[in-house]
Amino acid sequence: MRITLTVNGTEYSRIIEPRLLLIHLIRDELRLTGSHWGCDTSNCGACVLWLDETPVKSCTVLAAMADGRRVMTVEGLAAGTRLDPVQEGFARCHGLQCGFCTPGMMLTARWLLDHHPDPSEADIREALSGQVCRCTGYENIVRAVRWAADYEAAQDQADHS
Repeated sequence: MRITLTVNGTEYSRIIEPRLLLIHLIRDELRLTGSHWGCDTSNCGACVLWLDETPVKSCTVLAAMADGRRVMTVEGLAAGTRLDPVQEGFARCHGLQCGFCTPGMMLTARWLLDHHPDPSEADIREALSGQVCRCTGYENIVRAVRWAADYEAAQDQADHS
């Protein structure tokens, strides 16, 4: 079947098998390999992408379901060479070790901050609860998201001063 979708602002048309998963389209067809395929059962969250501005576990979404829709991958977070504050927070606060879960964590964190700019630690942990990190113990990930929230609040305050 033929589908057309917009990924990180670029429109793509592809002929696909109806059973193709979105994560495989993104990684194998479009060669956007920032997002990872971890479990194929929606347990780990490594494959989180945005589908029409909502985080989804792309290992359980058929690519056909993205027809006519917008997808954002971790590659779409940065604005040119300028990192998104979430990416910056992960770097500054050591919110990663092996990095396998990081793209999904970052996309979920960006969604959280877009919808709840001043989350508590409990809010951050709840938002990330559907994702597994086997390396960090989550402390630095939570710290990274909080850093991004504080950075954005300071930027907003500076812009309005």
